[in-house]
Amino acid sequence: MADRQASPRERHGMKAALFSTVKYHGPSEGQSWPVPGTVYSSDAAESSMQSSLDQFRMADELGFDWVTVAEHHFAPFSLTPNPMVMAGALTQVVKRAKIALLGATVPILNPVRVAEEFAMLDTMSGGRVVAGLLRGTPNEYVTYNINPAESRARFEEALQLIRTAWTQTEPFGWQGRYYEYRSISLWPRPVQQPHPRIYMSGSSPESGEFAARNRVGLGFAVTNVPLATKAANHYREHARRHGWEPEPEDVIYRIGVHVADTDDQALEDFTAASKAAPGMRLSTANRSLESAVAGTGYYGSDMAAQRERLMPHSLQEKIDLGQLLLGSPDTVVRQIEAIHRQLGPGLLDMTIAHQMGEKTHRAIELLGERVLPRIRAL
Repeated sequence: MADRQASPRERHGMKAALFSTVKYHGPSEGQSWPVPGTVYSSDAAESSMQSSLDQFRMADELGFDWVTVAEHHFAPFSLTPNPMVMAGALTQVVKRAKIALLGATVPILNPVRVAEEFAMLDTMSGGRVVAGLLRGTPNEYVTYNINPAESRARFEEALQLIRTAWTQTEPFGWQGRYYEYRSISLWPRPVQQPHPRIYMSGSSPESGEFAARNRVGLGFAVTNVPLATKAANHYREHARRHGWEPEPEDVIYRIGVHVADTDDQALEDFTAASKAAPGMRLSTANRSLESAVAGTGYYGSDMAAQRERLMPHSLQEKIDLGQLLLGSPDTVVRQIEAIHRQLGPGLLDMTIAHQMGEKTHRAIELLGERVLPRIRAL
């Protein structure tokens, strides 16, 4: 059989994804997590989901390589507590781009069910699913009453189980520390062989070392470029020790973005939207939970780095640290070039910083038409 010719999306260097939390657009700001349902509107939720589907469709048509959804619970920040459901809808909307779930929070889920759902989605999409297997945020361990102190060990066992379920064609049993199954045999099976590409979060040294041992890609979110660079270099070093060299696309970096026709317009848009949308906060009880979780080693051994990545920064500092792309297409391209020189990610996972109706649509359009073509050579 002749080698398959690479499509235009596969010939370039740096790739781009559009990420959406599928945020609720109704009034809800300033609430503490978990957010009460008294502020919920089904009409606003339906409109919010449809808006995200429309943005994903636009991104696909404009040439984004991936579209990305994630799992979060009990808050208007995200209407995808089960991102698999949203991804199922995306298989009917997004016809060319990969559909990335970054990800399923596997320590609080049934890993066999996760493996089955990814296999279904890979079949429905014709082999376009990217499997982000993550540990999630500490507060969300309340969701299904899982001990956060077990998070890392549960995650590591679940990843091995999911990978085995995707690749083992004979029925098999599993008896581990956290999971026991008499018999497993997946139907349907993944289209991609041996399985969909896997990513995990990699901000801690422990995560980077585990990813390197298991030849898993690494993703960075809610961090900054200097810290991500340090972690990515740690990952690459350990990968070499285990006899392999990560490809550029094995490192992905999530970043907020707003693009307008001029720098001044982008800044004006962003500033006005920021004032209108104060962030969600944790309740006192859940702040206590996060503190307790930190004491279990949830964040890994490099606690100083974890505290630094969560520190608030000014707008200019966020831009300088690579936490935000903001400006005209020319300015944003220069900001991306600086990130690429330092971190070298193979893919930028761009999340629209604020939902601003037509201005958001224009931002996606500018990214697709005037930014993406210029970063392909990086």
